[in-house]
Amino acid sequence: MTKKAVILLSGGLDSATVLALATEWGFDCAALSFRYGQRHQVELACAAKVAAAAGVADHRIADIDLRLFGGSALTADIAVPKDRLEAEMEAEIPVTYVPARNTIMLSFALAFAEVLGAADIFVGVNAVDYSGYPDCRPEYIKAFETMANLATKAGVEGRRLTIHAPLISLTKAQIIAEGKRLGVDYGLTSSCYDPDVHGHACGRCDACRLRLKGFADAGLSDPAPYAGGV
Repeated sequence: MTKKAVILLSGGLDSATVLALATEWGFDCAALSFRYGQRHQVELACAAKVAAAAGVADHRIADIDLRLFGGSALTADIAVPKDRLEAEMEAEIPVTYVPARNTIMLSFALAFAEVLGAADIFVGVNAVDYSGYPDCRPEYIKAFETMANLATKAGVEGRRLTIHAPLISLTKAQIIAEGKRLGVDYGLTSSCYDPDVHGHACGRCDACRLRLKGFADAGLSDPAPYAGGV
């Protein structure tokens, strides 16, 4: 019998790869995306395209307005950093960090999984080529999984829940190479924090720079559209 899983699907490169991996591993995947007041809402259109391409029958978008709190360049009137070197990205937690975002999203995924009877949740966090977010670390994922099994009916009744983060120790180039093996169409995805009105990536924010470096290191060209044809 096929096992069910919930995939947190942002529409970005990492989550598209995770969806492909979970599918290869034999899971019947339901996808969950979020409209949380982010400036880069083009990612939701990308998530829908990625889900459709992967044959996901159940893709839901949850509305939660994190603009209520702000505190991030993605949800408030704060400039998105551009043209930063890797050393600058690694120096401190950047202003694009959205307070408690992964905890909020994983909690929604947990509720969705319980209703579906799914024991597995997949998330595309990465602790290697990333922007220093504290909720992308292995110890965070482990702690959330422990909490999930203490705080849910499923966990208490012995139906153990597992949080899968299969990309957490891979470089961006390794993730892209894995996605290429799996046949992921990265032209459907968007990683940019500050796309233009047409949804084209800026090529200059931290997410774009890490993504472009990943493709270059993998010896591949990024098929996603960039403003100015980056």
